Amino acid sequence: MIKFENVSMRYGPGLEALSKVSFEINRGELVFLTGHSGAGKSTVLRLVLALETCSGGSLMVAGKRIKGLSKSELALHRRQIGAVFQDHQLLFDRSVGDNVALPLQIAEFPHREIKRRVRAALDKVGLLHKETYSPAHLSGGEQQRVGIARAVVNRPRIILADEPTGNLDPELSVDVLTVFEQFSAVGVSILIASHDGVLLSQFGHRTLTLDQGRLSSHG
Repeated sequence: MIKFENVSMRYGPGLEALSKVSFEINRGELVFLTGHSGAGKSTVLRLVLALETCSGGSLMVAGKRIKGLSKSELALHRRQIGAVFQDHQLLFDRSVGDNVALPLQIAEFPHREIKRRVRAALDKVGLLHKETYSPAHLSGGEQQRVGIARAVVNRPRIILADEPTGNLDPELSVDVLTVFEQFSAVGVSILIASHDGVLLSQFGHRTLTLDQGRLSSHG
């Protein structure tokens, strides 16, 4: 599903965020991406989302080369990827259900289909009973699970998560990663960037380690 071949990313003279990085993530595989702050983790995620274009090498996602995609092809590419962020990025003037519905509303899904998919996504993360709540009334772990529900409501083939447990205590962090495992079990490919090696070691998934933009370990 995701294939990096000697991918490099340069932002200017002497500013190399990634240097000849190669790895592959298969369908239904959950992989951790770790490394120190500034190691290049977020750059990897941005490249997969096609928010940036690599300076060298080849990047394939779902069988398509990212470099050279047209504007319409980029829109379709991003639609098959769900993104989860550390700060949740929820809208507090909308209900939990309305937050999860946003990607479907943007894609102009029929109202009945939006309602059905939102309820299914919230049920998967254990928050169906809080569909009408304001995100402000949820705990940090619950807010993160709303973010996950929003990321999967469009039934993506890939989920990218950038430090999804960064603001959570250890117990809630384990709960959130367990939710990701459930989606991996049904065929979704998942790449989770995190600096918390102790937390990741509790799970038996492959870990890619970046050091100064280079892949130092393939797990």
